[in-house]
Amino acid sequence: MALFTAEQQRFAEAASGISYCNPFLPERIEWEKKALGEEFTESDWVWHPETNPTWAFPNITLLTTKATEISNSVISKLVGGTKPTTEELKIYEDLVLFTLYHEFEDRILETVEKQMTESRSTKITYFPKFLERFGQLTDIEGVEVLREQPAHLFALFFHLRRAFFHIFSNLVGSSAAMARLRGGIWQSIFTHDLRRYRTTLYNRMGDMTTLITGPSGTGKELVARAIGYSRHLPFDPTTQKFSEDFSCSFHALNLSALSSTLIESELFGHRRGSFTGALDDHAGWFEVCGALGSVFLDEIGELETSIQVKLLRLLQTRTFQRIGDTANLNFQGKVIAATNRNLELEMQEGRFREDFYYRLCSDMIETPSLAEQLNDNPVELRRLASFICHRILNGEAAEELTDEVVTWVESNLGLRYEWPGNFRELEQCVRNVLVRGSYRPRKGAPRSFAGALVAKLDSGDLTADDLVRRYCTLVYSKTQNYEETARRLNLDRRTVKAKIDPDLLEELQTDR
Repeated sequence: MALFTAEQQRFAEAASGISYCNPFLPERIEWEKKALGEEFTESDWVWHPETNPTWAFPNITLLTTKATEISNSVISKLVGGTKPTTEELKIYEDLVLFTLYHEFEDRILETVEKQMTESRSTKITYFPKFLERFGQLTDIEGVEVLREQPAHLFALFFHLRRAFFHIFSNLVGSSAAMARLRGGIWQSIFTHDLRRYRTTLYNRMGDMTTLITGPSGTGKELVARAIGYSRHLPFDPTTQKFSEDFSCSFHALNLSALSSTLIESELFGHRRGSFTGALDDHAGWFEVCGALGSVFLDEIGELETSIQVKLLRLLQTRTFQRIGDTANLNFQGKVIAATNRNLELEMQEGRFREDFYYRLCSDMIETPSLAEQLNDNPVELRRLASFICHRILNGEAAEELTDEVVTWVESNLGLRYEWPGNFRELEQCVRNVLVRGSYRPRKGAPRSFAGALVAKLDSGDLTADDLVRRYCTLVYSKTQNYEETARRLNLDRRTVKAKIDPDLLEELQTDR
């Protein structure tokens, strides 16, 4: 007798795909469709904080119910003596993981939220229930379903739900660019292969330094916090507690706000009398940070080369010394760094060491600009403005302010405004409109179509075809003549006509 019916096996294989895929990318929805078939309910694949929770995850309950039903059916067959094939046992193993996780997902989320509020590791009172359910699904005579201990699996489930919570809650925006960013953060935490992470890498990711790049005001510290708060924590089944409190394991330092001496002291610590003002021994962040914690070095591009050398040594050897001391101390935590500088240019100019860069870039994330998010989806302006307004006002007043901001931006800045200050500038725009009824960007801000084109050229984001299309449209908007445009660009008239983008042309003419 087969362990699964054909329909049950189809569902179980799809559930396995859901378990190991990146939940912030479209692949999750495709696996849900394969699992549920005609019962699948469509929803927005971009999961973000503004998503209405009543319809954002419409398939989760049905998926969990079906997984539980099939798991119970398989248990009956196994207990009844059905001998599974190797392939069937592998499918059932993944189904058990899917079932366990989703049956306890809500309770785990409650624990995460409670720990964020209380800043302490609490006893997991429902762990005995987890053990009981684990036994029901796996304790079958003559069949080894899972080799891992239930405490390890529980720690992994807690880790998965906690990481999703921090990524989902901290990063605003529903554009494809923000979805890609969330997906990238998920990979930084779990790698692209969650199955390998589960068995091998879960306690090794502290060795991977993460470098976050992107323009100022694009949320690099939020990305760092999502990663830092999402380290794997072992679970002790005896005390029914996690080994550390994740809410106290993230240590951030803005390097641009400190002098070189203070940077060294804050990072590495110092001995009393090692410099003027060192009145007592001081433990730096690398000493305070435990093996399961993270140190976030913001504005890493501002560091003097002498400190870069010391950080390079720390990353290479995992050892460091306090200022004024010769004893080696060990650092076992994770380093997360961020910068808005072009490190390639900084290295060419000799201000940033190449060997240091290659110690930082084992994992890289780039945060998208606000302009990139709005280009993906113009509706995003209203969503982001509404998010900011609701942090200032409540209810209808927030919605009224949102309408005022969006109307003012569309009428005075236009939808192609580049937002050089990114999300931070949008926040100030909202406050200016609230206080004065208007917002005036700083002088020199790139507002024009030509300025936006130059900015994209400088960032290297344009394809050759996109460049020709935009430039042809720009020149034609000035000449209003195909022949003259072709003459100026040294192109055939038919080529020019084919490359004109009517939407861009309408925007250019409207701006004038």
